[in-house]
Amino acid sequence: MKPLRLLDLQFNELHGLPLSFGNLTNLEIINLSNNFGDPTMLPDTIGDLINLKELDLSNNQIHELPDTISRLDNLTVLKLDENPLVIPPKEVVVEGVEAVKAYMIKRRLDILLAEEPQIMLGEMGQTPTDLVTRSTFWLSGAVSNVLGTVAGYLGGGGKSDADHYLNQQL
Repeated sequence: MKPLRLLDLQFNELHGLPLSFGNLTNLEIINLSNNFGDPTMLPDTIGDLINLKELDLSNNQIHELPDTISRLDNLTVLKLDENPLVIPPKEVVVEGVEAVKAYMIKRRLDILLAEEPQIMLGEMGQTPTDLVTRSTFWLSGAVSNVLGTVAGYLGGGGKSDADHYLNQQL
């Protein structure tokens, strides 16, 4: 079905779409109106439909669009009437396709920025306090090594009163 360009699935009582739906990259027009009886979302893979120009999702029970909808550069028609949308809010939807895409991009960036510190700490298996302690310990060692090297160059290998101060731990 990869060469498929038009897909009309209106009035079929669909409850969702498979993740593989995003493989239909030649689709230009999709009509999924009057289908979803249960509250549902579209799969993130909808953002892979790079040739999509028209998407009709009207009269469904969609509460949230996936952030990947912002990747649909060719999308010019987006029908979302009669959906209990929360994301994006209705005031954004009435502004049109470009406003929806911009909202979804901003939303995704906000989520990524909020998650970044927690992800970084989680990957290192550290709490913020552990990270500061570890960083301070590393910095102390690095400074001691540099000062020791400088003292070696300056002192020519001999010990002086200046060496005593340079070799102290921070």
